[in-house]
Amino acid sequence: RRGGEARRARAGKPHPVRRKYIMADETPEPRIFTLKSAERARRELEPTLAEAVESRQKMAELDETLGQVSQRIAMMGGITLPHESLGRVRVERDQLEAVVRAAVDRIQAAGCIIKDLDVGLVDFPARINDEEVYLCWRLGEDRIRFWHRPDEGFAGRKPIDPNDPSAKDIIQ
Repeated sequence: RRGGEARRARAGKPHPVRRKYIMADETPEPRIFTLKSAERARRELEPTLAEAVESRQKMAELDETLGQVSQRIAMMGGITLPHESLGRVRVERDQLEAVVRAAVDRIQAAGCIIKDLDVGLVDFPARINDEEVYLCWRLGEDRIRFWHRPDEGFAGRKPIDPNDPSAKDIIQ
């Protein structure tokens, strides 16, 4: 073993995680969805997104609790803290953060763009008549019903009628 590895092994420390980095000029092309593939991805990712939204809400509540304790400490100085219960709150908050990060990673790895995690708003890059657009879906909607141009955002959503045969021709 080399110097650093041998020292870590003797100290009982784990080996560092080796990550494969993508160089700037190796950036993969973003995934382009059809309406059908976006619907398939939506169905697969919906439980993950719901869990992330719920975990983020719980995390915000715990952050509020921890913030109130910090404020009390700052105002009162040397107060006695319930270290054990605060430790549990901190551990729970950190676990929720890990859930959110894993969910976000999974959704982004599928090629989706999370626009708003508070409400569960996700875009799916697509093309309509050779124009780059986003198929837009929000948690709670039963299917992807809207699209918008990248510069328009949520306010510029336009309806899609998946039952209209001509809609299938323009979505590539």
